[in-house]
Amino acid sequence: MRLFALIAALFLGVLIAAAPAPAQQAPTQAAVDTVIHAGTLLDRPGRPPRRNATIRIAAGRIVSIDDGFAPAPAGARLIDLSDRFVLPGLIDSHVHLTSDRAGVEGLVAGFTDNIALAAHEAAWNARKTLEAGFTTVRNLGSEGGVTLGLREAISRGWATGPRIVDAGTALSATTGHMDPTLGLRDELHEVLREAGSTCDGADDCRRAVRRQIARGVDVIKIATTGGVNSRAGLGLGAQMFEDEVRAIVETAHLYGKKVAVHAHGADGIALALRAGADSIEHGTLIDDDTLRLWRNSRAYYVPTLSTVNGYIERLRNNPAAYTGEVREKIEWRIGITGQALRRAVPAGVRIAFGTDAGVSLHGRNADEFLLMVEHGMTPMAAIEAATVNAADLLGLSAEIGTIEPGKSADIVAVRGDPLADVGVLRSMNFVMARGQVHRQEP
Repeated sequence: MRLFALIAALFLGVLIAAAPAPAQQAPTQAAVDTVIHAGTLLDRPGRPPRRNATIRIAAGRIVSIDDGFAPAPAGARLIDLSDRFVLPGLIDSHVHLTSDRAGVEGLVAGFTDNIALAAHEAAWNARKTLEAGFTTVRNLGSEGGVTLGLREAISRGWATGPRIVDAGTALSATTGHMDPTLGLRDELHEVLREAGSTCDGADDCRRAVRRQIARGVDVIKIATTGGVNSRAGLGLGAQMFEDEVRAIVETAHLYGKKVAVHAHGADGIALALRAGADSIEHGTLIDDDTLRLWRNSRAYYVPTLSTVNGYIERLRNNPAAYTGEVREKIEWRIGITGQALRRAVPAGVRIAFGTDAGVSLHGRNADEFLLMVEHGMTPMAAIEAATVNAADLLGLSAEIGTIEPGKSADIVAVRGDPLADVGVLRSMNFVMARGQVHRQEP
């Protein structure tokens, strides 16, 4: 016991020595190291843009925003975006960075690629995402701690990518959407369940949440219904009991963590909303009762319409990319895409941007804007969903989502006017994250 106490004391000393220094106040104007001239500046999406503005940045944070083009102080870098439309760094609230592969190809990769290769693939996808203008993402499920490690590497400057809010391993009931054993041989089940995170009954679900929190996750991801990509014909309705969902949400909230819920069927959506979930992912089937419940909650809707792009492209390249029950559900998902959003927008449901990249392709995240506008949102509302609303959902409104003094210098720019043609956001030509330029085209 004395040896254990000594080891514990030494370990605690290392932790204390390595602890980050207290946060410093926002730098003063005297410390400005970068100045941006913005021709059109949408500094607060949801409000009208302003013309000809100067943004001053120091140590990765925005110091001030002033009308007109002011000269840069001596020694500061001047970035001329006077012919561009400038807006806050975009936020994707639903990605899976560990793979750009799905269907049969993704299943095979899960058995053949080792964890180190998965880590490199996640870093590659993170870079593509950042260069597309998405300076923050919420990663909703991966195995082996890959994206938890990538999150830390990016925050320390060891890797290039967006800020990551990470869910660790997603939770579901046994035979639920995220049960890794679905559709596979019985003798594989034991080892696969060890790698996944299933729970059954309220007490077991509380334990599963605490296990993820102990790993250092930022958010809890669960599945209350079946999924399109589940390798079993179990439908898209509810697959958890109310006491299980409530136990997960209450435990997560006890520790100050939000809960993102994969849900397609109206029964599973309502189940999550009654329990106090913070966001519904996909939300494909909505009835009137669910809409009323949703409107009266604070939960966000993350539509992930881009999944259909991934399905269509993979099937075009390989008609056997998806088989059996999965292929049937994909055809259904393609046909029904956008119908729920068309009902949610006029009902006053709060919308946050999310793509499910990994099902759709990383680096193509901005394709979601076109689908959101096609299915009932204005370009401004879609941009607001990817900035102000997504920042609120992630609990990061004090840090990102707008261009304001004191916030992180996450700034992107395009040619053209996304308020007239939201599609221009697919051609990002300037990306700054935390004050560092990662993309700058003439």
